[in-house]
Amino acid sequence: MSDARSGAGTSAPTVLRMILGRRLQDRRLGADMSLDDAAKALRVTSLTIRRLEKAEVALKPLYVEKLLQTYGAGQQEIDEFVELAERANEPGWWHAYRDVVPSWFTAYVSLESGAKTLRTYEPQYVTGLLQTHGYARAILRGGFPNDSEEDLERRVDLRLRRQSLLEKADAPTLWVVMEEAVLHRVAGGNEVMREQIERLLEVSELEHVSVDIVPFSAGAHVGACAPFTYFRFEEPELPDVVYSEILSASVYLDQRSDVAAHLEAHNRMSLLTSSAQSRALLHRMRKEYS
Repeated sequence: MSDARSGAGTSAPTVLRMILGRRLQDRRLGADMSLDDAAKALRVTSLTIRRLEKAEVALKPLYVEKLLQTYGAGQQEIDEFVELAERANEPGWWHAYRDVVPSWFTAYVSLESGAKTLRTYEPQYVTGLLQTHGYARAILRGGFPNDSEEDLERRVDLRLRRQSLLEKADAPTLWVVMEEAVLHRVAGGNEVMREQIERLLEVSELEHVSVDIVPFSAGAHVGACAPFTYFRFEEPELPDVVYSEILSASVYLDQRSDVAAHLEAHNRMSLLTSSAQSRALLHRMRKEYS
């Protein structure tokens, strides 16, 4: 995943598939076997083993069973692992939207669905997990001006379905840092903007959601750059991941130095404001759109 732009060719891995890939790697290393050693057991190339461990390809049950036998695993462990592998290969719910979602973004939805902690920085727009229907529609219409009405509504539907994770009993912690400019960028008209700001005020009262607005008065700061999202997972097999994107592609980073730099930037930006200041700004902007 490190510094790799997703593209066409394989379906985005589910978080479970990534976890199992890591476990396969740990099992191989625990057996003191190289990629070449494992490849010989399957009569494949070492690249195939690497791709299995990196969750870049589906976990074929026969491959998984043979590898675990080679690594000295017991039959009960093998049976349980194979069962999990079959589940991991099932497409996520977002697979139904693959016709209107770029291939490089489906991995994001998988990470988002499985994360325990999400931190986002948004310099231009309200983060997707907190957008209202009207605001999402206006933003997506601007981003995809040639879409048919049907495709546009499917994009909006996907965005709103993603928000259900915040309503789960074990909902992740979401910490959003946005620039004040987001509130001044009118999307869909005054009524849509007022409704969106009311939504931000509403969710900012939730225990597991924080919304920080960096005011214009903060001036230049360390994070004034492209939007990014930081993911942390409950499972120890998965490293922290940072996602960022440009117009037509994305990058997923899991190198410690890259992740640490983004985490530090997020921490520094959050110190440029406070919850009270952010809510006061939201209340003031809501009046402006009334």
